[in-house]
Amino acid sequence: MSNRYTRRGFLKRGVALAGASAFALSRGPYILAEAAPGSKLGVAVVGAGGMGGYSVDCALSERLVALVDVDDNTIAKVMKDKVKDLSPAPKVFFDYRKMLDECAKDIDVVLVATPDHNHAPAAIRAIDLGKAAFAQKPLAHNIRECYVLAKAAREKKVPTQMGNQGHCGEGIRRVCEYIWAGAVGNVTEAHAILGRNFGGSGGRPPSKPVPPGLHWDEWIGPAPYREYHDGLHTFSWRSWRQFGTGTIGDMACHNLDALFWALRLGEAKKFTIECMNTKGGSEEMYPQDNVVRYEFGPRGDMPPVKVFAYDHEGLKPEIMKETEKKYERKFGEFTLFVGDKGMIGTDARIIPEEKHKEFPSPPKTLPRAHGGPIEDLYWACKNGGTPCSNFTDSSGPLTAFALSGHLAQFAGVGKKLEWDVEKMQCTNMPEINKYVRREYRKGWEV
Repeated sequence: MSNRYTRRGFLKRGVALAGASAFALSRGPYILAEAAPGSKLGVAVVGAGGMGGYSVDCALSERLVALVDVDDNTIAKVMKDKVKDLSPAPKVFFDYRKMLDECAKDIDVVLVATPDHNHAPAAIRAIDLGKAAFAQKPLAHNIRECYVLAKAAREKKVPTQMGNQGHCGEGIRRVCEYIWAGAVGNVTEAHAILGRNFGGSGGRPPSKPVPPGLHWDEWIGPAPYREYHDGLHTFSWRSWRQFGTGTIGDMACHNLDALFWALRLGEAKKFTIECMNTKGGSEEMYPQDNVVRYEFGPRGDMPPVKVFAYDHEGLKPEIMKETEKKYERKFGEFTLFVGDKGMIGTDARIIPEEKHKEFPSPPKTLPRAHGGPIEDLYWACKNGGTPCSNFTDSSGPLTAFALSGHLAQFAGVGKKLEWDVEKMQCTNMPEINKYVRREYRKGWEV
């Protein structure tokens, strides 16, 4: 077990940014790499395809030092379409470990947009070198990695950020401000549609030759080695347990974010998790059609609350269907907060609309982000302060909460698990704790 990890202290943070506490943890401007001309940040991009395109675009606004991708075709396309005229040209790698070994002195920020299983191994190596780190959501592949990253970021005092774009937006802040102002009274239920259905059933497909230009060993990274097969590169890895995080891992960092913040779930030291519905799944793939219920006791002046996460719209609960029909609404990827004085959604509108118009608009008490996730990280590096979705105060606790849903899915329908946040353990079904962490291939440890 890594000596970076301790269970205690995960709650010793700015309680899910409530009252803007994380923003208040300001420090002086981040020290730029010695060779940074014009005070521009030296940036390394790890994973240049898909959402990595956002990383590349943001890197080009600063000083792109290095590009890392396991697919030579992706690198060739990025070099041709985006950086062909850049001077000096970025150094190119297919292994982020080698990139950090060679380029660390020139780098201030590492932007990670790989498949989920490589998020934490890449980010922890950047943090250990004292670099600011960005990782696309979900922050990590398993719960333990969330704790490790949160602790390392705190100890190294480096800016960090997860790429859940909505956390930088106005809407999530207005939802918090309305709920905290008593717009719907005491919230006792919340229902969130995640909007995907990753996963499947059955075993591993037949092995195939590795496609030309794909560095397969580096793609596998920390996971147990296997031969290449269909359904992995470039996108479908999300359904596979060794590489992705299924629907709840992929989408909860977006669609459970507002309720985690607004309901101050980060203050809870214990909660329960139960899978209410599931289908399929295997040792290889995540189950589908999941409904997960989290139950929390009081948090400060907030009452107990039940939180429901539904993989997709086909599982929509009756309360959402009835509200849609009664008020001529349509809920897709949406969270409905149910209070004892009414309802409000992630669009920050009280339901019905007449009540919204009657309720005085609450003051804007939460600090606002400085653009999107990477832009906000850059701002913190240059100006001091803490990025809004930083690993320690926000995205680490949020992702760990979301991934605890896996434990309930693996336990099966009707098994209510008791989760101890500080101990990082399921206390009433200890056999499920094997899913809290993973074993790493040598050289890829977290």
